[in-house]
This record gives sequence, C-alpha cells and structure tokens, in this order.
Amino acid sequence: MRIVFMGTPDFAVPCLEKLIASGHEVCAVFTQPDKPVGRKQILTPPEVKACAIKHNVPVYQPEKIKGSNAVQIIKEYSPDVIIVVAYGKILPKEILTSAPYGCINVHASLLPLYRGAAPIQWAVLNGDKETGVSIMQMDEGLDTGDVLYVEKTQIGENETSADLFDRLSVIGADALVKTLDMISNGEVTATKQPNIEAQYASMISKAMSPIDWSKSADEIHNQVRGLQTWPVAVTTLNGRNLKIHKTVHTTITSDKPGSIVDNNNRLIVCCGDGKCLEILELQLDGKKRMDVKSFLQGNNIELGTVLGE
Repeated sequence: MRIVFMGTPDFAVPCLEKLIASGHEVCAVFTQPDKPVGRKQILTPPEVKACAIKHNVPVYQPEKIKGSNAVQIIKEYSPDVIIVVAYGKILPKEILTSAPYGCINVHASLLPLYRGAAPIQWAVLNGDKETGVSIMQMDEGLDTGDVLYVEKTQIGENETSADLFDRLSVIGADALVKTLDMISNGEVTATKQPNIEAQYASMISKAMSPIDWSKSADEIHNQVRGLQTWPVAVTTLNGRNLKIHKTVHTTITSDKPGSIVDNNNRLIVCCGDGKCLEILELQLDGKKRMDVKSFLQGNNIELGTVLGE
C-alpha cells in the first residue's frame, strides 16, 4: 500500500520501520516540530523524524494541522491509507477522509478500555493482568472508531509501564502490518466499540507521584510500576525527596505503614494493609538512580525510619 505515516515518539518507530521493511511504500511522514530538550534546551527532532530521514522519507512538521496545508500535501501524495501512531494532534475530518482506506490508528489498549492519552500507564496503575494493541479505523471521536484487529498480551507482576511501552510498540507494529494485509485481501472485519464499557485514560501528572503508605502494597507497587519513567513515584526520607523506581512484593508483614522493617542490605517498607514491599531501586534528591545495596553503602537508614514523614 501507498502510505502517509503520522507519528512522533519512539513508540511509533517500530511501526514505521516495520511498514518500510514489509515492502509498503511510505511516501511521507508527518511528525511534531523539533523541541528543545534537557538543561541546555538543545533543539531535538522527534524519534519518528530521525527514522524517516534514515530511510530517505520526506518529513513534514506543521505546528498546527488545522489551517495548514497538510491536507493539500497529503492529497498530493495520493496515499491508499494514512497510518497514525501517537502523533499527538487531533486530525480534522478532511484528513480522516483524504485516503481511500481513511486513517488507521495503532492504540495501546484493548478498546474501549483506556481511550485517551495514557493507556499503557493506566493499565499498570490499575493492576490489570492483560492489555494489548487495538488497530482502529479513526473517526472524529476520541479513540471511538471501529476496531479492525486486536492483539492481546499479559502484563507481568513486576512489569513497569516503560517495559510495557517497549513491548507494545513491537506488538503494535506486527499487528499493524497484519491488519494491512487483511485489508488488502478483503479479510478484515470492523467491529463497533461498545461505548457502555468505555474507560478514559487521562494524562499522567506529577500530582500522582507522592506515595501514600497507608494504601495497600498492591496499590503502591502498581503506582511505582505505572509511573515509570515519568513522573516516578516519590516519598520522603528524613525530609528529602526520594524517588522509588522499582519494588517487589515480599512475604514479610508489619503494622506500621511507611516504616522500614528490614535494612540489612535491603530496604523493606510496610504498607497500609500490613503487607510489605521491598525497594530495589531508588534515587535521592540530586543523586543518581541506584540499586539499594549501593544506596545503603552511602546512606545510613535506621530500622524503624518512617518514609513519607
């Protein structure tokens, strides 16, 4: 198929790479403008742009879609289909209907669950055991279009949203190519979403970072996993912010939420349900991320110390 591709972050790169490797003709790529990154605010291109340049595919980076010449450019390329993967901009009807097969989106959830901006994080935050990728025919609603194909996968007990992000990007790429093959062969069946089961995945914010140790071990473990790699779950240690990057469940129990109940070459902290979590990786304010053993070599944490006070 002749394709115009629209995407921005690294999640979209495997889809673009797979389309090109599968012999489809990606004739143009639309992505968001370069943005300043880091302390030095170095102007940095999106990952999709870098991938497109590597494959000598023309790149367009309009600040806005509405009111721009994007529709005209797309029509000049005469694509069979427009593929949209985490582009980050709302598409007007003129683009949705500008190709014979319209716009097809790769969405990282089992629609209608987790429509919206952060489906991967919310699946982990909610402790879901299963997720997947939905290949969807886009309409003017927010992730409300007919589903063309679904690929499911289990979520590991200790899998973070960052881990799942990487896995789903590859699963999504394979599912996308499979869907295009099915479309070409007239084998695809569009399924309408049952709106009654819809759930929205709002944007993740720093306000979600503070850990409430009165919550259950499961809730806190899911918070730690779900907020990787941004904004990261945070508590305090002796008045200093402490990022918690990785935890696992333990068989130890206690009744003092937030208290350190084992500091012998490891850190085990009690939660509100009496169960405990072992902290594996953490990061004190102004310091690098490190494993607990390295952390304890330079920081003396007394038994009974309460986090979050």
